Amino acid sequence: MPSQSDTISVKRCGVKDNMTATTVTYHPIGYIKNEFDQPASPERIREVESRIILNPDLVEGLTGLEPGGQVMVVFYFHLSQGFDLLQHPRGDTNRPRRGVFALRSPMRPNPIGVTVVDLIAVEGNVLRVHNLDAINGTPVLDLKPA
Repeated sequence: MPSQSDTISVKRCGVKDNMTATTVTYHPIGYIKNEFDQPASPERIREVESRIILNPDLVEGLTGLEPGGQVMVVFYFHLSQGFDLLQHPRGDTNRPRRGVFALRSPMRPNPIGVTVVDLIAVEGNVLRVHNLDAINGTPVLDLKPA
């Protein structure tokens, strides 16, 4: 599992024209805990309850989140490697290729995922959620009201 001192550095790609190369560094605020250690279909992962284990120093930031509400989870696709600008949706070669920005693929220029979850409970630094499509150990970058 990621530790509180882990950092995620991302070198932006595709630099053209007046854009300059930039390195962006994130510090995960927590990580995902569920039964999926390897990628699986998003539908299967969403079916199970997941837990977001937040850095205990950030618990006060959860004030105002209420069970029954929804939360947007921003996370890092930590197992993703490389990307193609055109991809078959979910790797299904029977479907025509689409642009990466028209897909929810984890293989993207900046491997960041966003999902809206149903908040079941807040228990100290643990959020119990449903409908999360991230796997065990995934670093969480941010939480926002949905």
